[in-house]
Amino acid sequence: MPDESQTPNLPYTGAEYLRHILRAPVYEAAIVTPFQEMTRLSERLGNKVQLKREDRQPVHSFKLRGAYNMVASLTEVQKQAGVITASAGNHAQGIALSGNLLNIKAIIVMPTTTPDIKVTAVRNFGGEVLLHGSNFDEAKAEAERLAELHGYSYVPPFDHPLVIAGQGTIGMEMLQQNGHLDYIFVPVGGGGLAAGVAVLIKQLMPEIKVIAVEPEDSACLKAALDAGKPVPLDRVSMFADGVAVKIIGNETFRVCQEYLDGHITVSSDEICAAVKDIFEDTRAIAEPSGALALAGLKKFAEQHQLQGKQLGTVLSGANTNFHGLRYVSERCELGEKREGLLAVTIPERKGAFFEFCNLIGGRAVTEFNYRYNDDTQANIFVGVRLQNGQQELDHIVEDLRQGGYPVADLSDDEMAKLHIRYMVGGKPLKPLKERLYSFEFPESPGALLNFLSTLGTHWNISLFNYRNHGADYGRVLCGFELDDSDLERFSAHLKELGYQYKDENDSPSYKFFLS
Repeated sequence: MPDESQTPNLPYTGAEYLRHILRAPVYEAAIVTPFQEMTRLSERLGNKVQLKREDRQPVHSFKLRGAYNMVASLTEVQKQAGVITASAGNHAQGIALSGNLLNIKAIIVMPTTTPDIKVTAVRNFGGEVLLHGSNFDEAKAEAERLAELHGYSYVPPFDHPLVIAGQGTIGMEMLQQNGHLDYIFVPVGGGGLAAGVAVLIKQLMPEIKVIAVEPEDSACLKAALDAGKPVPLDRVSMFADGVAVKIIGNETFRVCQEYLDGHITVSSDEICAAVKDIFEDTRAIAEPSGALALAGLKKFAEQHQLQGKQLGTVLSGANTNFHGLRYVSERCELGEKREGLLAVTIPERKGAFFEFCNLIGGRAVTEFNYRYNDDTQANIFVGVRLQNGQQELDHIVEDLRQGGYPVADLSDDEMAKLHIRYMVGGKPLKPLKERLYSFEFPESPGALLNFLSTLGTHWNISLFNYRNHGADYGRVLCGFELDDSDLERFSAHLKELGYQYKDENDSPSYKFFLS
């Protein structure tokens, strides 16, 4: 911890935070990043949208600001002892570069599952990498143990006033670059960036609204606001891994609760659409968490019918896993409501597909999956390009139904988007007492073997589909032959397995194509 004789007693007031932000020595390491107008998106939304390009930092993320601010504030004795942190992402690189610039030993404990590209990046910035544990919590526990053992200073990724103050310099730059903003949208993981920007804005220009943005399936700030205190989430999605935080920090929550003006959550598809928007306007490739705040801006502007406003947001990072772009590419059109996915039953005869295409009005078909089923009818999985979003899709569904085609809208069916679209036509040739489950597999050695040894040797696996998109976990869809009398024993084995799972037996896409 820094020498508290040099800083105010905690908790900091807004004025004390402002003083620390204004005095933060972050520009010894970080740069003033551009605040770039997104001309195409601005025209589409009817508002001026500006993007704070934190991907242009030396570590391609805003995390350098908070990391350097805290490391630079340490006493000489603390600097000589060295610093340590736990991180598998952008904070790790910020600490590594900060230690390099200040000639301080910097140790970063990373989970053993961390991709090589991230480990290499930390080492290239001068950090000493220690691989430990299979997840962040185990890596953090080891970092704290080593800090206690060797006297290292532990630098948290978000929950410390000096880290918050370092991130708050982004808000200061945004005001300097455009003092006429109406709204600022900030991403939330642990809350350091949101807290820093919000407290700065409210000290200087309180009329500007600061809105926090979280993924729907990693919303630790929303959980804390609902409970009135930080509470752990049961699970977090790793798609936007830069904001995949189970519980918000105590100090970051206190500041966010006091100074934020609003909060919004977005889906993974909406994040993917924002990644595409950033690329089309700037040619930058954001990581999913880096595009999170823009996704919230777009959704908030639509919900509140904003027009003629000046909206600022942050591209918080661009340390993306290249393989993850496949998922982004597949899902961005769905996130923009520019594509709809339908399950349609058509008659099994010549010309049926032609008649179907006539019914959808000559719109572009983006995907068509079909396999012969029987002599009377066929179930098809079809994607349709949209110009007017959900309203247009609703009209297509209604036209098909009036034309005598049974149809189901699968555009929001997660299992259909992840698995079924790749498995159409896979119905069993004999009746099965089958139950369907989806799982999240950790991307670690032995995960599949653990699954098979726990479940696969006890029950026959009747269906299996695996998809990974460069995240820290893979999506698995699995069917088992199960009698009702086996369900209790099977459920006990699921609990023993310890993986996240969901019963998918009532999925409409499963019933259409696979059962």
